[in-house]
Amino acid sequence: MLDNLRLWIRGRLYVPDKGADERSRMRLVANNLILHLHPTRVPASALRFTYTWGLGGISALLAVVLIATGILLMFRYDASVEHAYTSIQLLETEVMFGSLVRAVHHWAANLLIITVFLHMVRVFYTGSYKKGRGFNWLVGIFLLLLVVTFNFTGYLLPWDQLAYWAITVGTSLLGYVPVVGNVISGFLLGGPEVGQATLRNFYAIHVALLPAIFIFVMSYHFWRIRKDGNISQPERRAGERVARLTTIPHLVQREFAVASVVITGLFLWAMFVPAPLEELANPARPPNPAKAAWYFLGLQELLLHMHPLAAMILPGLILAGIALVPYWDRSDEDIGIYFRSATGQKAALIGTGLAVVLVPVLVVLDEWWIDVPGWLPGWPTWLSNGLIPLAMTLAGLAAIYTGIRRHLRSNHSEALVGLFSFLVVSLVVMTIIGVFFRGPNMALVWPF
Repeated sequence: MLDNLRLWIRGRLYVPDKGADERSRMRLVANNLILHLHPTRVPASALRFTYTWGLGGISALLAVVLIATGILLMFRYDASVEHAYTSIQLLETEVMFGSLVRAVHHWAANLLIITVFLHMVRVFYTGSYKKGRGFNWLVGIFLLLLVVTFNFTGYLLPWDQLAYWAITVGTSLLGYVPVVGNVISGFLLGGPEVGQATLRNFYAIHVALLPAIFIFVMSYHFWRIRKDGNISQPERRAGERVARLTTIPHLVQREFAVASVVITGLFLWAMFVPAPLEELANPARPPNPAKAAWYFLGLQELLLHMHPLAAMILPGLILAGIALVPYWDRSDEDIGIYFRSATGQKAALIGTGLAVVLVPVLVVLDEWWIDVPGWLPGWPTWLSNGLIPLAMTLAGLAAIYTGIRRHLRSNHSEALVGLFSFLVVSLVVMTIIGVFFRGPNMALVWPF
């Protein structure tokens, strides 16, 4: 009886703080989620921003922003040729914050291509595909292709002149892909030209198919990073101890800071630079020049200098070579080291310098002087303007690799760094040329 009385008094005196209990539970759930995505402790060196540049986390953050803004846009978008453009106009002018949401979605999508591409470049330069991480390297390249496909399918949805003709050019480029190109192009178009079937196909792929695939593959990519031992690090010497810090708060604080900067910068940019919207699509009035989306302009530039078949085979071979790098670069001792070594840094500088100089020179020479089909009038164009330039390009890439190895006395992995640098910078240079230096009839012009 006395014990029951004491318990009753204690119960009357103690009033639990339900709010505090709820906050504790929410904090516990958040911590468990964070530790599910991250290890409990991470090496102190892995927290250096200049090692990863936060590119993987920024890409994941942008993906979340795109999903959120995309869902909002779906409430006001009408995927029909008659009303698609009007729905975008209403979104821009009458829906509260509609212009901002669309701009955030547009620029986040463009930025995602850049961050995923730079993330791939960072992974290559640090050799983070080594020591059993080769399959996740393939998954990462597939994610990059998914992001490009996401942007490609979303580009048509405003149904303005820019979107209509960029997709017209883009689908025509797909037609040059050997064997499957025409099949893919025909499926996307849903007919002989860009129309209602095309818009319906692009919308369904953009809002239903691709998000499901992307979320699954991205989740698997993160899981494989944990499975493979988390972020790659340089090999430790025998007996060397590595300082490790707890994920909470050290890693979480850095991620929150980077996310805050990215979100703030993205919203500020979207506020002052609205998403583009030109006049209504007009199939009877093509623009001059008719350019693809900016991330395809490097490929479009290549098509100006080679037969379409060769221009598609070349990037296909390069992409296949990059995908298979983990299986023919097996020196694991330099994992986690930027450019592999000091020699690798020199190789990267040589590859970058060659691309900056050679690509513009070759573009100018081919524009006004080199004319292989004219020099070989009796030869078929697939040979004179196709296989011959393709063979010469591949021979040039082999010469760059061999020259770096001999000049710097580098090993295989270091020479690959130089060749990879040449390829990446060449793509950037050709994209810049396509964006700024191609005018009417795709002729070379000064941008100012």
